[in-house]
Amino acid sequence: MKIFLKTEDEIKLMRKANQLVGLTLAELGKNIKPGVSTLQLDTIAEKFIYAHGAIPTLKSFPSPFGGPFPTSICTSVNHVIAYGIPDASTILKEGDVVSIHCGVLLNGYVGESSYTFCVGKVNEKVEDLMKVAQKALYLGIEQAVAGHHIGDIGYAIQHYCEGLGYGVVRELTGHGIGREMFEAPQIPNYGNRGNGLMLKSGMCITIEPMITTSDNRIWMLPDKVGVYARDKRPAAHFEHTIVIRKGEAEILSSFEEIEKIVVN
Repeated sequence: MKIFLKTEDEIKLMRKANQLVGLTLAELGKNIKPGVSTLQLDTIAEKFIYAHGAIPTLKSFPSPFGGPFPTSICTSVNHVIAYGIPDASTILKEGDVVSIHCGVLLNGYVGESSYTFCVGKVNEKVEDLMKVAQKALYLGIEQAVAGHHIGDIGYAIQHYCEGLGYGVVRELTGHGIGREMFEAPQIPNYGNRGNGLMLKSGMCITIEPMITTSDNRIWMLPDKVGVYARDKRPAAHFEHTIVIRKGEAEILSSFEEIEKIVVN
């Protein structure tokens, strides 16, 4: 599978798509509270995305495990790590966490990001998990520079999280991104320094640590799409889309508007 280096014009379009993702996640953050269903959140996201001239990339996209994905966002609650399908029966309650994965197609290019939200007040252990997962994201981004290797990103995430006793999911990874939601290469959240493909300026990728409370083993939900932590303890998922540069990666997505609303 080919890796496409993006031009500055393409990166400009990707930046716009990713900024819209950040605004969409912030709009959802305003509505995350006890008593709200995950399907209600999906409806809010879908209307917001279409109102801004974009298309939700997840809608009808073939899921990793077969069949089209039926909704515009993923809502993964508590021990669900990824690909949680919004539905009317999943009602958020005080103390939950919900990881929301959002992607849009705008002017021919994809933006993508994920953020784990608290529902009301969560316990201290869950707060710590979320802080570790978010810091791991930025530690991975620090390594995502031209001349480094994919393994440098994964090593930074794995070394930090496992050193604190948390689990790092192996089976789900970041990836290249551009005109398509999933492009080459894969970006694992574990690895060894100096291993893997060398990063080049103009590569656009997602980095998305999926961190479990302790046990990194996963299992599938009955719907054969969602993935959850086998120990059924909370998980956290944060993601940015970035472009590889010399010296320092450029983050194309943004948590700025989200964090005006929520403080983790």
